[in-house]
Amino acid sequence: MFLLLAGLTAVSSDAQAGRAAQAAIRVQTDLQRRAAEIDSKVGAKVFVRILKREKTLQLYLESTAGKFVLFRDYPICTYSGELGPKLAEGDGQAPEGFYWVAPKQMNPFSSFHLSFNLGYPNAYDQAHGRTGSALMVHGNCVSVGCYAMTDAKIEEIYTLMDRAFAAGQDRVKVLALPFDLSKSAMAEAEKAFADSPWLEFWRELSVIDQYFLETRLAPKVLVSQKSYRLQKL
Repeated sequence: MFLLLAGLTAVSSDAQAGRAAQAAIRVQTDLQRRAAEIDSKVGAKVFVRILKREKTLQLYLESTAGKFVLFRDYPICTYSGELGPKLAEGDGQAPEGFYWVAPKQMNPFSSFHLSFNLGYPNAYDQAHGRTGSALMVHGNCVSVGCYAMTDAKIEEIYTLMDRAFAAGQDRVKVLALPFDLSKSAMAEAEKAFADSPWLEFWRELSVIDQYFLETRLAPKVLVSQKSYRLQKL
């Protein structure tokens, strides 16, 4: 049940023929123009990198060269909680980790304009006994454990993901980080957060993050022995 843009035959639910379709009409021309500027297109594969402390959602599109190129930095309007992963239902924390968003997790019926479910708790979260549900990226700029965008920003993000699904991407990978975990940033974090109970967890995420930043390929990640394991391509 995907929304297909200009020049293609529309296959949509009643909801997508309404709110999501109208959102796509509003943003598609600008999205197509900006995608062409980075040698990509609307419908290309999507990768999402969330930086909690920086309050930024980075959306990457796959270029014709097969590498992910930054399409846009989207400011996160608000999120709840502090640095560190979500642990339990009701703790108000926004998740950190490596997540997969499938088409069924897209919600054009959302009470918060448009949204997608991150898929928390994933296998890693479950292995650590973490609980919670309905952790989203959505519009409406209000959050209780979610990453909230403005309605205008979620319309672009939702449309790009929806088009990628329509073109054949089976899952959009989302790397939700406490902050930038590139090599230089992680070196600083080792000092600044030396006493943090989450430092080892962040080290695991930094391996994934650094691989993506260096290769611009979507990382393949497994959960084994309660840890994230990067499978290099």
